[in-house]
Amino acid sequence: MKLLRVISLAGLIATITCIAHGADLFQKDGYRALIADRRATAPGDIVTILVYENSSASNTADTSTRTSAGIQANVVTLANTRDSTQLGVGDNYGGRGQIQRTGRLLAQISATVTEIWPNGDLTIAGQQMIDVNGEKTRIKLSGRVRTVDIAQNNTVQSNRLADAKIEYVGDGFITDRTRPGLIPRILAWLGLW
Repeated sequence: MKLLRVISLAGLIATITCIAHGADLFQKDGYRALIADRRATAPGDIVTILVYENSSASNTADTSTRTSAGIQANVVTLANTRDSTQLGVGDNYGGRGQIQRTGRLLAQISATVTEIWPNGDLTIAGQQMIDVNGEKTRIKLSGRVRTVDIAQNNTVQSNRLADAKIEYVGDGFITDRTRPGLIPRILAWLGLW
């Protein structure tokens, strides 16, 4: 009977030892409770960026210059006639230029966390490719976001990104038709356009 108790006590200790090793499955750094927010916090996590960008710029310049110089001479001859001569040189220049540019971009892009900064900020990067009837559009985004700026639904507005780089590039038949032709591009390159 004592031998049986010793064997069952040894089995109990072996069972407890196996259970204690099961605690190795718990990782403090990666633990999330079942009721915790599913916000991006680690490399490889995905966060949705809400791109709402409006930009406008305007620049106007007016230039006006006027220069004039004149010479006047009177000549009296022996016949007591008076001849008069005038010579004038002048220059007028007036120039006006105006630049106005407006841009608007609305999109939602899922980006991946690529790096965690020592202060807890996240570096994110992502891109989206869209092809509609041969018109290809690529939106590429990267930047740095604070974890406090990530909403409960795991989204971040683009105006909360530091060092944000947002590229919107189109390629296709319609995009090609909106570009200037060869002659205007050469004149612009020469500075004549």
